[in-house]
Amino acid sequence: MSVYEDLALGREFVSGPRTISADDVAEFAALTGDASGVHLDDRAAEASPYGRRIAHGMLTLSCSIGLATRMNLFADALIAFAGLDKLRFASPVFIGDTIVVYKKVVETRPVDSSRGLITFDTRVVNQHGDVVVAYVDRYLLRR
Repeated sequence: MSVYEDLALGREFVSGPRTISADDVAEFAALTGDASGVHLDDRAAEASPYGRRIAHGMLTLSCSIGLATRMNLFADALIAFAGLDKLRFASPVFIGDTIVVYKKVVETRPVDSSRGLITFDTRVVNQHGDVVVAYVDRYLLRR
């Protein structure tokens, strides 16, 4: 869809939705080895401050990257994911929650005549409009 020059300061994007399932949580736990009871055990989760099972924060972050990728913001211009800053897990994501990603271009910086950096302020929001994850991410693109 876009190349470096198309991603003007202030431009905003919204992803499609994704619902986080119990299978997603179980598969992420198996992949990462994070089998904490708050993610996988109903009884342990009920005794937690959340009162029920929650998704791994890193699962939510990973899904947000996938949703952003589906937006096809960079067409064939993407060279590399260049960084992630100010990561904040603001609210839990429960099994069955649906997330959407909001991205806003907050910086564009030429690196040289053939490459540029694009920085986004990114917010992951649940079906209630609550921010669940927030971060600043940076991409190196062809110009």
